[in-house]
Amino acid sequence: MTNLATKILLLGAFAGFAAAAGAAPAESDAPSLAVHYSSDALATDDGARALYHRIARAAEQLCPSDARLVPTAVRECRQQAIAGAVDKIHNQRLAAVHASYSRAG
Repeated sequence: MTNLATKILLLGAFAGFAAAAGAAPAESDAPSLAVHYSSDALATDDGARALYHRIARAAEQLCPSDARLVPTAVRECRQQAIAGAVDKIHNQRLAAVHASYSRAG
């Protein structure tokens, strides 16, 4: 079993928060969190859903609710983080899970 990892990078959303504070960070300064998974996890729909939920929890850690931030900005930050991770993993099953959750709101 091969262990793979991806990082959820908050490039666009985090840069927007930083710009409001006065300076946009470089890509290397953007906060990230590694979500480790095995390629076997993506072999089933249940595994893809479980990984998706782990990615969503990581996005919640990276884009926490903050009284100083507009709830819409937090939601967009999380959505961008999740979409970035799903794109980086580049797996059809995981992309389908993401699409179904995105449609559901």
